[in-house]
Amino acid sequence: MPAPECAAPPHKAPDLVTVPARQGLEAVDILRRGAGDCVGPVLHDDDCDTLGFLVPPGTADAWDVPGSTCTKTDGRGMSLVAPLPPVEGTGWLLPPGEVEPATDPAVLRAALGEAARMIEAADNCR
Repeated sequence: MPAPECAAPPHKAPDLVTVPARQGLEAVDILRRGAGDCVGPVLHDDDCDTLGFLVPPGTADAWDVPGSTCTKTDGRGMSLVAPLPPVEGTGWLLPPGEVEPATDPAVLRAALGEAARMIEAADNCR
């Protein structure tokens, strides 16, 4: 993984990288283990199908990681005040104020790739 550089606090509303929950949970573990605590707020949906990583604004313009999406929030419905969830039907896995303001996109990209490889290896061992 690249050297961890925690993302600077966003001056505008953050973008949101959404991934399947299994891959996201693996990535959170990888980020917390290998990149220090260089992970920003992470959301889950109430059905626990997906996780969302807050990343610096502008990340969506160049995001191209297969199996994930990155959307601009433009602040729509976002409340970054923990413990309130930012939008209805979600909750915080890692709330703001307890972690970095946003996850560095390059570090997240590497963690998601490693998580995907781990999941594939585990699935092939069955």
